[in-house]
Amino acid sequence: MSVQMVLLPVFVLIGLTFFLLLWMVTARTKAVKARETSLKDIALGQPKYPARVAQIGNCFSNQFEVPLLFYLLIALALPLRRADLFIVLMSWVFVVTRFAHAGIFVTSNNIQQRSLAWFAGALVLLAMWIYFALKLLLLI
Repeated sequence: MSVQMVLLPVFVLIGLTFFLLLWMVTARTKAVKARETSLKDIALGQPKYPARVAQIGNCFSNQFEVPLLFYLLIALALPLRRADLFIVLMSWVFVVTRFAHAGIFVTSNNIQQRSLAWFAGALVLLAMWIYFALKLLLLI
C-alpha cells in the first residue's frame, strides 16, 4: 500500500476534527457576543455554554478519544510496513463511522443511533488492532 492510500483516511478524519473545531469556536464566540454566556462564566473551563454550543463542543472533544487509537495504529503500521489493503479498507470504514457519529451528535443527538455508530467504529478499530497485532507478532 502506498503511504498516500494509508494516510488519506487519516487526513479526512483530521479534516472532520478541524471542521468541528472551527464550528465550535464560531458557536462559542456567537454565544458570548449574544450574551448567552459571559467570559467570567467560562474563564476556568466551566461548561456554561448554551446546549447547542455545548453539543458542538462535546462532539469536537470526542474526536480526541477513540480516534487516538486509530491514529496510533496508523503511526505504528506505516513504519513497520504492516499497513495493507485490510488496514486501508477498515480505516475508511472507521472514518465513515466517525462521520456518522459526529453527524448524529450535532443534529438529532439520538443517543441510540449515536451509540450504534460509536460502537460500530470501536468494533472496526478493535478488529484493526487484532489484525495488526497478529500480523506483527506472527510475522504474517
